Amino acid sequence: MALAERIPDSDDRAAERRDSDVVLGDDWVAPDGTVSQELQANRARRGVFSLNRSPLTRKIITFNLIALNILVAGILWLNSSRDTLAVQTQAALYTEVELIADIFEAQLPPGAPVSLVASDGIDVTGTLAGVDLRSGIDLLIFDAGNFLVGEREGVLRGLTPPGAAEPKRTVISDFLNSLWQGASRLFGLSAPLTEIVLEDRVRRMIEAGDPSRTRIVAGRGPGGETVFTALTPIRQGGTILGTVAIVATAAEIDAAVRAERERVLQMFVIATLVSIGLSLVLASTISNPISDLADAAELGRDRNSRSVAPGRIRIPDLTARPDEIGRLSGALRGMVGALYDRIESNEQFAADVAHEIKNPLASLRSAIGSLRIVKKEDHREKLLNVIEHDVRRLDRLVSDISNASRLDSELVKEEEQQFDLLDMLNNLSQYLGEDARKKGIEFIVDLPNRPIPIHGLEPRLAQVFVNLITNAISFCEDGDAIRIWARRRDNRVLVVVEDTGPGIPDEALQKIFKRFYSQRPENDFGNNSGLGLAISKQIVEAHGGVIWAENIRPTEADVTSEPLGARFVVGLPI
Repeated sequence: MALAERIPDSDDRAAERRDSDVVLGDDWVAPDGTVSQELQANRARRGVFSLNRSPLTRKIITFNLIALNILVAGILWLNSSRDTLAVQTQAALYTEVELIADIFEAQLPPGAPVSLVASDGIDVTGTLAGVDLRSGIDLLIFDAGNFLVGEREGVLRGLTPPGAAEPKRTVISDFLNSLWQGASRLFGLSAPLTEIVLEDRVRRMIEAGDPSRTRIVAGRGPGGETVFTALTPIRQGGTILGTVAIVATAAEIDAAVRAERERVLQMFVIATLVSIGLSLVLASTISNPISDLADAAELGRDRNSRSVAPGRIRIPDLTARPDEIGRLSGALRGMVGALYDRIESNEQFAADVAHEIKNPLASLRSAIGSLRIVKKEDHREKLLNVIEHDVRRLDRLVSDISNASRLDSELVKEEEQQFDLLDMLNNLSQYLGEDARKKGIEFIVDLPNRPIPIHGLEPRLAQVFVNLITNAISFCEDGDAIRIWARRRDNRVLVVVEDTGPGIPDEALQKIFKRFYSQRPENDFGNNSGLGLAISKQIVEAHGGVIWAENIRPTEADVTSEPLGARFVVGLPI
């Protein structure tokens, strides 16, 4: 058989070579001693502030700050404590204005006409003088025509809320307010307020609402402070004689809101600094290793483009990281290692090709040199036969080398399809069986009846079995037999080509799939390139299968006994 074998894997040597060529490092970053000088220089220039040039760092910081700002804005907008204080203040004012109205109503003479303006039937001024009000509250009395008939300002400082008497410093809030006011004035966002006297403001509130109901109106004072106005009617029977209005500045609410907002803003500043710091730390553990990987790849690319001592691409080893960057580093290192293995394989293949071509060329050179000096016709005829044989050998070798070199690209380009494996084997057996029978070889085909559909490249797999069968025919003599059989086993199918030929030398079992390896009889020397089995193995492995060779011996025979023939087994997934 055309015994051939691909280049050995040499796993141990390849592993040692990769260990020496590819950078090994600590858990997170490769040590400087194993990194190229250009990469070391890039690391030395890289600092904390250089992270601002990293788009990834900016994205991490931006997204973290956006989430933090949304949280703080929600806290400031949904201020539940302010609402609670406002409700409590409004309830107190509601009760207070009702009580003062009851004081006036209690003094009204029953059934007698009363005029609040002329103090007819009731002393408005004296009644107001007897009402004690805390500082920050104004009490106003309007008659039925909404004219002011009495006013009193609270003077009891003992009742002044602590928040209004001793306001806490709110540096951040004051600074932000000043910025907002300045921007508003600059861009004309806020129109100047027209100051309205208290009497007119309250009168408008009375006229704008239902005078027969007690109401609480919230608003802003001239200085932007929160102001609550409580309005309730003074009744004599079913007649409304006037309106009691209490205007209270909610200094305690404003102070509490400012204090709470200041605390929130202080925590926001602290959280922002912490978030930026943690984002920088996080970004450094992500962007710096990725930058190392990118720098290593770019250095290799730039060296290759300059074609000046390109050297080997050295990818930092970050595989100890339990994250996607570790996986990326391992994938890049594996890819680079595979590329270099492929380059070395191609170099070895080129060296083997040169070696194989030199043999027939040397024979041709010798035959041509001898042809010039020999005189006898029979000697010249022999030399011409040698030249013809070597030319055919070179032609066959070049053709096989061309097919082997194009095989990888063709396996990738061609589209796999589903086909019946048994139908293909039957077709091959029909015309190859005729060649075997012409040599007096018995050709046996033992295939199942049920089809075995597989997914792959039918022409390429047919090339494998044609090679195996023709090899078996070439090694068999008159009286020998060749048997082809197939069996389905769970998720795979086994196809076996066996013969009763001389078998395979035990020392050649591990070599027959190497490229250019051939062990044939002397009378068949030069008729095969030694690439057939190497190409077959490459095709089978591209389909996710396996191929191996073994000698046929009786079950209990000694392993050193003469083999009864050779067997080649091809396993393919279904």
